Amino acid sequence: MSVSTVAAGPAAPQKMTKEERKVIFASSLGTVFEWYDFYLYGSLSAIIAAQFFSGVNPTAAFIFALMAFAAGFAVRPFGAIFFGRIGDLVGRKYTFLITIMLMGISTFIVGILPSYASWGMAAPVILIILRLFQGLALGGEYGGAATYVAEHAPHGRRGFYTSWIQTTATFGLFLSLLVILGVRTALGEEAFADWGWRIPFLVSIILLGISVWIRLSLNESPAFKRMKEEGKTSKAPLTEAFGRWDNAKVAIIALLGGTAGQAVVWYTGQFYALFFLTQTLKVDGATANILIALGLLIGTPFFIVFGWLSDKIGRKPIILGGCLLAALTYFPAFKAITHYTNPALELAQSTAPVTVVADPNECSFQFNPVGTSKFVTSCDIAKSFLARNSVNYSNEAAPAGTIASIRVGDTTIQSFDGSALPADQMKTQTATFTTQMTEAIRSHGYPAKADPAQINTPMVVLLLTYLVLLVTMVYGPIAAQLVELFPTRIRYSAMSLPYHIGNGWFGGFLPTTAFAMVAATGNIYYGLWYPIVVAVMTFIVGIFFMPETKDRDIYAND
Repeated sequence: MSVSTVAAGPAAPQKMTKEERKVIFASSLGTVFEWYDFYLYGSLSAIIAAQFFSGVNPTAAFIFALMAFAAGFAVRPFGAIFFGRIGDLVGRKYTFLITIMLMGISTFIVGILPSYASWGMAAPVILIILRLFQGLALGGEYGGAATYVAEHAPHGRRGFYTSWIQTTATFGLFLSLLVILGVRTALGEEAFADWGWRIPFLVSIILLGISVWIRLSLNESPAFKRMKEEGKTSKAPLTEAFGRWDNAKVAIIALLGGTAGQAVVWYTGQFYALFFLTQTLKVDGATANILIALGLLIGTPFFIVFGWLSDKIGRKPIILGGCLLAALTYFPAFKAITHYTNPALELAQSTAPVTVVADPNECSFQFNPVGTSKFVTSCDIAKSFLARNSVNYSNEAAPAGTIASIRVGDTTIQSFDGSALPADQMKTQTATFTTQMTEAIRSHGYPAKADPAQINTPMVVLLLTYLVLLVTMVYGPIAAQLVELFPTRIRYSAMSLPYHIGNGWFGGFLPTTAFAMVAATGNIYYGLWYPIVVAVMTFIVGIFFMPETKDRDIYAND
């Protein structure tokens, strides 16, 4: 049976003591370090693609790197199940120690792992294994941190106190961006891309030492400690949480009516925005990191604002309102980012639209994570070039057997069929076609990269801040809502799984899915349909099925 709703507060402390504030701060700070470790990979995806997936074409390499990034998210629900069970059986504190050590050691090893050039396929395989360990650790981290803080918080202030945990993900990302930016600036782009990118990963060993020291100083959650002393802990938390329909139903509603929409808004506002700047708009990595960091710096306090506000008006209207705003405004927001970041690209798209004229049967889906497809048909060769150069294009069907051609404004360049060409001729033809196409898109105004002088920094930062504000709306109150949905005896397990399925699968696969959708259709904004559809689903399910939880008694164990 789920947690009951009460008109008055439970028998919980009404004011936080100094010691309780200390351990909550320590828990949050340790979580910042853990998110730092996890997000280093996402922030350096382009460089990691070159270091570990250099054996495939650039488009496939970047998608492959994104899939390795997503692999860490794929296993998060399994980490939630494994560590959630330990947290409900043994306690919150000891689970913290295990997760932080697993995360920190895995991250450090990435910093010393040889590249594809040195170890061949062994390098990306080991990298993905390390990502899996990171995902398992993070799967056990969040539920424990949110539960730990909520079980210390006085009734009526859970949204405010747990919102500090919600800032840790952004602070971790912000810290990773600052370290990357500092190393990048000190070494220069060439040295950073060659070997300097390893330094932020190696620094994690210092953060690991600090985090372990912090976790050792924590006290056990008073709610769990009291429940254990009274002999009321669950003997089989996973069975009780997901084997009983009354609890399993709540978990499903929490996923579809809460965490799925929260996740896609979160990852669109922070990670997809970064990928959009660097991969689509061709902003250099350092500048893109600065722009994202400024948006995060301005927007992050609103995690606390919306967490506090959810204690007053409820969790549900804020979370669902953020999902609805995201669905309604993503297209205009990202088009405005293009306008203020790379106006030359926007102008080229309007004055010299690109069209691929090809037999649809010759055109493959550009999603090629393992690099097995060679893109040898005339259509694939044409689209592969455009995808690599982030050129927006439309598709026009041609009769069967037609050699594909590309129209750039008033210029038409014919592709070629490489399916029967020997390797040397294929290489020569590809070089010739690439030269012709590069001259064509450049002569019609398509820039090789964004011109820093043309970036309207205040407007770009304002738009990125808006995306972060949407993140704070959906993410600020979500921890309190999840904690309040389940009883203490199974809380760690029960809240962790829907959270990590939402964030690990719906959110973690967003960059890969959206990038592949763009590559397949030729529309640089098409990938936004993924978060929009999921956000709308969450809005609808949440409106009709998600209960308001802010007045619930989280100490109930019936």
